[in-house]
Amino acid sequence: MGGESFSSEKVKLLAAVLLLQLCYAGYNIVAKVALDTGISQFVFPVYRNVIGFSLLAPFAYFLEREDRPSLSLSLLLQFFLLASCGITINQLCLLIGLRYVPTTYAAAIHNLTPALTFAMAVALRFEQVHIAKRYGLAKVLGTVTSIGGATVITLYKGLPLLHHPLSTNVLATPLVSNSIPYWELGCAYLLGKCITWSAWMVLQVPVVKKYPARLSFSAFICFFGFLQCLVVAFISETDSEKWKVHSVEQLCTILYAGLVLSGVAIALQIWCIDKGGPLFTAVFGPVQIVVVAIMSVLIFDDKLYLGGVVGSVLIVLGLYLVLWGKKEEKALNQDLSQGLERHLLQIDPCK
Repeated sequence: MGGESFSSEKVKLLAAVLLLQLCYAGYNIVAKVALDTGISQFVFPVYRNVIGFSLLAPFAYFLEREDRPSLSLSLLLQFFLLASCGITINQLCLLIGLRYVPTTYAAAIHNLTPALTFAMAVALRFEQVHIAKRYGLAKVLGTVTSIGGATVITLYKGLPLLHHPLSTNVLATPLVSNSIPYWELGCAYLLGKCITWSAWMVLQVPVVKKYPARLSFSAFICFFGFLQCLVVAFISETDSEKWKVHSVEQLCTILYAGLVLSGVAIALQIWCIDKGGPLFTAVFGPVQIVVVAIMSVLIFDDKLYLGGVVGSVLIVLGLYLVLWGKKEEKALNQDLSQGLERHLLQIDPCK
């Protein structure tokens, strides 16, 4: 019975992690569809975050009523700053980047996030690097390999691997002068997305320790992100037509982004990290690339380029090197802790 229960929990966790990656993969497609149907990249995050906040707020209020710490001006300011990294800049960089780069590469570049997060954590001394240890060397090599892969995607497009017409949607609605290469510009925005998301992952650690009510924390971040996106949209989009929902497709993309990404995905991610840990959850990141690649070819007629495939392989390889290093480090620390405990028991005079 115990074995069956253990197996059942593992199956549930695996299903949840796969569903989480499908949610994220779906958003890359949905965001691209939203842009192609005419939704402004500045207005779309406003609707997404107001829906997400409306979904999270009631659950946060009722489920964490007794556990929620008191607020302070300092905490609210930290929520505001985290929202600017994790929501406002992050989402705008993704949406603008998707105007210039196919969704496949947006998903591939996203796997650079663990390496960047590790690099930022080291810079802020949240992580330590031991080059003499194999796990330390693996984390450093993984970070360098992932950054190298992102560089390859950005600077080397290469030959197309699938011979079918390139969708005109890939370079839809140029936002800058034609003298600036679209591919490099789009990759730059997507790299900006990864950097801001990594910063959010690292900077939230001390804030969550002070405010451990995760649903309320997410709701506050979503609320401040909505306010910031609203200000940006009011400044950037003065045409009232840009604020209107003109089709069922646009409505569905907005609802998916708000309900699934800002609601279901957040709850799933919290549950997966709680049950399986961040390492187990992050390992399934490349699933997103495969799903997005298949859907992009079928829906948008996207081409796969040699540079993108090589860069994606390097990013995934770097991701697994970083995760393997973290796993080895954790296992070694546990062994040292257990060894010290056994040693103390052996010399305990009361034993």
